Amino acid sequence: MDGYEARRRANIKRNAALVQDLGLAEDDDKAPEPKAAAAPSSSTSKRRKLLDPAPPTRASRRLASAPSRPPTYNEDALVKQTEPEPEPGRRSSRATTTAKTKTTGAAAASKKAKVEHSSPPPPPRTHPDLEALRAGWTSWTPAAPAPTRDETTGEYRFASHPDFRPNKSPEAILREGAFGGGYFRPLYSAWLGATVEGDWRELPAAWTAGLDPDKQLAAPAYDPAANKFGVRCGQSIEAWEAAGWIAHEHDVRGWFQWYCRFWRGRRCADGEDERQVARWKKCVGETGRWRRILLKRYVQMGVRSVFDDGDGDGERGEVSPVVHQTCHHWAYEVRQEALDRFWAEGK
Repeated sequence: MDGYEARRRANIKRNAALVQDLGLAEDDDKAPEPKAAAAPSSSTSKRRKLLDPAPPTRASRRLASAPSRPPTYNEDALVKQTEPEPEPGRRSSRATTTAKTKTTGAAAASKKAKVEHSSPPPPPRTHPDLEALRAGWTSWTPAAPAPTRDETTGEYRFASHPDFRPNKSPEAILREGAFGGGYFRPLYSAWLGATVEGDWRELPAAWTAGLDPDKQLAAPAYDPAANKFGVRCGQSIEAWEAAGWIAHEHDVRGWFQWYCRFWRGRRCADGEDERQVARWKKCVGETGRWRRILLKRYVQMGVRSVFDDGDGDGERGEVSPVVHQTCHHWAYEVRQEALDRFWAEGK
């Protein structure tokens, strides 16, 4: 070892002299101390591998083909917007459709492509019993007397259906302004494959005397100004038909047409009258949805008096005119007795 150490020191001395001769030497106080390179620890190496993963060599075919969609933050607002409420008594067709499994973007695009390349749908077929149905709408004979009126409550009473107690007659509903002036407008029924028009003429002449059919009965377009409360409400008859709310063998236009004929004495033996009365009760009966909503609005706004000036002005018109018009279409109008009772009892 002594010989090896002597040779090592001699080599160091010789190399230092050579560096000195070449002018590469630095002052000792400036020369940095040599540092031994630290071997990388196994933990650091593992951490680097975890933080910087290699890009995947394969991509999901399903994810790659799926279209990018912006997020929806308020689906209720997008669905509801200003759409009128569905008719009470039946589940909305929109709710039924939404509850089903949604089609993916790729599947929807494929389905659309198939539709575009398929043959056009066949034209709608006229219902095979159309003429018999038409005849049935007007060939009935009265089977019940006209209703009586309770002078205390203003309600109309029908002997055959004591739980049906509207306080607006069909004539009053039409004269005061309802359905945007176009309840009896020409109506194309997809179910019948035919257009129904002119059926307002079956109404008693006294009901329509002085009314302009083109503005108050069969206006081609919905006019909110034609309504008593000057607002739009409700759904179209086409929407009612699509939702399955129409019993075409009785009344192709739905609830109000049924009410007109029921008032005049027609009675249906197959339970249609009971179905319509049940729907009226759910809407504006003693515990009906729209009736309670309207009375609650009166209380919330601190309004204790009902003013019936016939044109929707005053405090009555200021309390939720849309709900007022909806109830008006269903043959109900808030009376002072009902409002006083709701203030006192909440029902």
